[in-house]
Amino acid sequence: MKGSDSSSKQLDLRGTPCPLNFVRCCLAVEELEPNESLQVFLDRGEPESMVIPGLEDAGHLVEIIQEESSSISLLVRCSAG
Repeated sequence: MKGSDSSSKQLDLRGTPCPLNFVRCCLAVEELEPNESLQVFLDRGEPESMVIPGLEDAGHLVEIIQEESSSISLLVRCSAG
């Protein structure tokens, strides 16, 4: 992962069904402090297609940092407002 001075937390939601994975992700993002980010691990498919747009619609920055055949890793930065 790229070097940065911001703190990063992790949330592993692999194996968590929709929409529970989106809800858990949103709750974790709400707890972030300024300059913190959240690395989220999701299953491919429906979780990926529901969580990423949902977070972006809420105004958060979402970057895909790793893709595997069965899972994906995201870096989420909380919106400033």
